[in-house]
Amino acid sequence: MTKHNPEIGRSIVAAGIRTNLHDQGEGPPLLMIHGSGPGVSAWANWRLSIPVLAQSRRVIAPDMVGFGFSDRPAGQRYGMDEWVRQAVGVLDELDLERADVVGNSFGGALALALAIRHPDRVRRLVLMGSVGVPFEITPGLDAVWGYEPSLETMRRLLDIFAYDRSLATDELARMRYEASIRPGFQESFAAMFPAPRQRWVDAMCSAEADIRALPHETLVLHGREDQVIPLANSLTLAQWIPNSQLHVFGHCGHWTQIEHAGRFNRLVDDFLTEADTAS
Repeated sequence: MTKHNPEIGRSIVAAGIRTNLHDQGEGPPLLMIHGSGPGVSAWANWRLSIPVLAQSRRVIAPDMVGFGFSDRPAGQRYGMDEWVRQAVGVLDELDLERADVVGNSFGGALALALAIRHPDRVRRLVLMGSVGVPFEITPGLDAVWGYEPSLETMRRLLDIFAYDRSLATDELARMRYEASIRPGFQESFAAMFPAPRQRWVDAMCSAEADIRALPHETLVLHGREDQVIPLANSLTLAQWIPNSQLHVFGHCGHWTQIEHAGRFNRLVDDFLTEADTAS
């Protein structure tokens, strides 16, 4: 009997891309967008959050094109236009007019762009360790995007991601390394972020005026010891977004949703529940 891979959920076609996604729970819809680490998938990113948040809402977590188990069409372009189109396609295909959106890192930049370009499709925003504003690329992010597959390199990356080194186990390193060398995974990953990589940071930025004009209630989250995305990003977002609040996790790297899973899930659920009761 073949063991089921928990990273594989259901399959839909979103904006022409056959998209692997997880769809759990009932109630107000919540779209959760993963980050851009090597071998990442929606399940790898949100596995500690999906079952918890799905107790009170419908959680939808897709693999964005180029990542995870969604299709990688030959000649596919990778950029914010394509990712936003796919995210809107997910909502359209599931017949959802509007959803709350949580974005992690790269997913934060995508959530921000989605809210700016399609403000009526987003109810509330949660931006975690987010890209999307100008910053000088960190050595940590340069190492993540410049990943060349090896078990040793993956071990080093896990040390960059996590503040608590006990989370960076040999078992997790092997699992993420093996994920990164599945057929097609590294090829699409390498095609997205070739050096010099500062240009990909810049390409994911939204205009300051557009961010300042966002009407959405927004929760901004960051790990104080994040070596991948600077804490200053979230300070900037909290200053620019009028209806925002900021929570900084101490003793936390770039893996807020894993290193502080219980607190992260409670904060997000409380923030979104406020909107449920107000509407």
